[in-house]
Amino acid sequence: MNGFRKCLFATIVAIALPAAQANASTFDGAWNVRISSSSETCGNGATVSIGINNGQIASSSAMVTASGRVADAGNINVTLSTGIKRAVGFGRLSGTSGSGTWRGTMCTGTWTAERQ
Repeated sequence: MNGFRKCLFATIVAIALPAAQANASTFDGAWNVRISSSSETCGNGATVSIGINNGQIASSSAMVTASGRVADAGNINVTLSTGIKRAVGFGRLSGTSGSGTWRGTMCTGTWTAERQ
């Protein structure tokens, strides 16, 4: 019976692992993120390119550092920084688009994203 349990466990892992990896990569690829601020003094209309690989976020630009994570359901948590400026964003991706909010030291706003 012990050999049967090992075989059953190995079969379950073999089936479940690819399914879990497929979910994590649902949002993988290049995305353009349009950042808007609620205040003119904070600037408005910046666009940042980010990449998502296996749910991990990285920037495609040398000017902006991006890090964070996208959950299987599309919930996203991202940090963007350039020089001493830093902003944290939250939101949701769905299919080929997404939206959310962000906040920095003295500014807040919204963002929208589209898959490239």
